[in-house]
Amino acid sequence: MKFKQMYVEFSRLSGYAKSFSLLFARLAIAYGFYGPAMTKWKDIDSIAGWFTSLGIPFPTLNAYMAASTEALGVVLLTLGLFTRLISIPLIVVMIVAIVTVHLPNGFSAGDNGFEIPFYYMLFLFIFVTNGAGKFSLDRLIFGEKN
Repeated sequence: MKFKQMYVEFSRLSGYAKSFSLLFARLAIAYGFYGPAMTKWKDIDSIAGWFTSLGIPFPTLNAYMAASTEALGVVLLTLGLFTRLISIPLIVVMIVAIVTVHLPNGFSAGDNGFEIPFYYMLFLFIFVTNGAGKFSLDRLIFGEKN
């Protein structure tokens, strides 16, 4: 019984760190999207050509959509603004990346596998289900439950 009480108390206390963990996770994922977004924007024509080679339909349009989604995601995740909403198209970007680039290489990130985009998807799903946390514009604008 003593262990159960200690565990319940530990769970209660660790709940105070939820907003910090959501903030740090948002910032880490935003930073992770920054490099790919900037790479796409620096040479969007090459990205469209690469998308063509991958068999992605409407490669120029999809290059702009991917670059825009990632760049917007960086800003919104950093601010904690519309976090639940921006996470959905970012999940779609990760699914496309996994299917078109990473899946044939297996799971391991060291082999350019789908490990990292899969983890990004998991974090983004956490944002969809939990919101941005206390330290966010979502909370400031939309209230405590967001």
